[in-house]
Amino acid sequence: MLDLLVFPRPAVSSLHIVNALKRRDFLCLWSGSLGASFAMNMQMIARGWLVYTMTSSAMDLAWVTLAFMVPQVFFSLWGGVLADRVHKRRILVAAQLLNCAATLFMATIIITENVTFWDFIWLGMFNGTVLAFSIPARHAFVPDLVPRRLIFTAMALHTTGMNFARILGPVIAGFLIAWVASGDTSSMRGVGIVYYVIAALYLVAAVTMLFVHSPGAPHPRQATSPLADLLEGVAYVRAHPPVFGLIMLSVVAFLFGMPLNTLLPAFNEDILGGGSDDLGLLMSAMGAGAIIGSLLLASAGDLRHKGVWLIATCFGWAAATAALGFTSALPFSMAVVAVFGWMSAWNMALNRGLIQSQVAMRMRGRVMSIDMMSHGLMPLGMIPLGFIADTFGVASALAVSGTLFAVAVAALKWFSPAVRGVGAPAVAMGATR
Repeated sequence: MLDLLVFPRPAVSSLHIVNALKRRDFLCLWSGSLGASFAMNMQMIARGWLVYTMTSSAMDLAWVTLAFMVPQVFFSLWGGVLADRVHKRRILVAAQLLNCAATLFMATIIITENVTFWDFIWLGMFNGTVLAFSIPARHAFVPDLVPRRLIFTAMALHTTGMNFARILGPVIAGFLIAWVASGDTSSMRGVGIVYYVIAALYLVAAVTMLFVHSPGAPHPRQATSPLADLLEGVAYVRAHPPVFGLIMLSVVAFLFGMPLNTLLPAFNEDILGGGSDDLGLLMSAMGAGAIIGSLLLASAGDLRHKGVWLIATCFGWAAATAALGFTSALPFSMAVVAVFGWMSAWNMALNRGLIQSQVAMRMRGRVMSIDMMSHGLMPLGMIPLGFIADTFGVASALAVSGTLFAVAVAALKWFSPAVRGVGAPAVAMGATR
C-alpha cells in the first residue's frame, strides 16, 4: 500500500509545471481563467453576504444557488455541442464580455440601493447560462494547447489558478465590503463597489483571451445537426463505462460536497457569529488548502493509481464536510475548510484529467458538457439541506451532507462496475486523439 503514496521527485515535478507554463497559449488561457475565477469568488462572497443580510435565510441562499445552477442542467449539453462546432476562443471572449455587461448593471442597482432579492435570481440565471455555454469550451481547449503527457499537469494548474482566486478573492471582497461600509452591515455601497471590480475582472479575462494564438478550431467530424451531435455525445458516454463512472462520482460530489460553499455564510453568522471579514478568512482558508492540493497534483505529473486517489479524496472531502458541522471556533473551522479545499481540488482535477485523457478529441466539448450538466444537479442536494439548515441548524445540515456523500461514494464503489473501472488506461477504452 505504501507505493500508492509515492510522488515523483521534486526536480521532475517542477519540470512538469514549467513545461506547461512555457506554452504561451496555455499561459494566456490560464491567466484569463484566473481573472474570471477572481470575479466568481468575489461575487460569491458579495452575493452571499448581501443576500443573507437582506433575508437571514439559508433557504434563500439555496434559491440563489439554484438560479445559478439550473441553467447548467438545461444548457450545458448545448454548450458542449457549441464547443465542438465553433472556435473555442470566440466562445470564451464573448462569454466574459456578456458577464462584464450584466455585472456592471448589477453593480449600479446595488450601489443605488434599488436591488431586490429577485435581482440576484435573474443575474444568477444569466451567469449560469453564460457559464453553461462557455465552460465546456474552456476545458476542451486545454488539450489543444498542451501535449498529452502534460494534460494532468495542465488541468491541475487550471485548478490551482481557480483556488488561488479562492484565497485572495474572498479576502479582497470581504475586507473591501467591511472597509467601505465602516461596520454598517446594512450598507450596500461596499457590495456595489465589489461588483464594479468584478465587472473589470471579467473584462480583463476577455482581453487576455485575445492573446491566445490558437483559435481552438473544431476537430474533424461528420457533418451532422446540432441535435445529432448532442445525442452522439450522450451515446459516447454510455458506451464508455469508465467515463460514465467518472461523471457519476462528479454528480455525487456536487450533490453532497459542494453545498458547503452555499451554506458557509450561514455557518459563519449563525455558528461563529462572524462578519464579512471572517467569511473572507474561511473562504481563503478553503482556497489555501485547495491550492496546496492542486499544486501537489500538478507537480506529481503522471500520478500512479489515479482511480485509488480519486476514491480516497472523495471520502476525505466527505469527512471534512461532516466535520465542519462539529466546529464552533474560527481557527478550527478554518483548518477543516482547508482540508475540504485540499480534497475537493485534488478530486476535481483528477476527475477532469482522467476524462480529458480518455476521451476522443472531437468529443471533448460534449463529454465535458455532460460532466458540467451534472454540476447543475447540485440544488437537488442543496434544497433539502437548506431546509435542514433552517429547521435544525447549519451544523446539522453539514453533518448530514458529509454523511450522505460518504455513503453514496461507498455504494457506487460497491455496486457500480463503471465506478470500479475509473482510472482504467485510455488505450483499453479505445480513446483516440
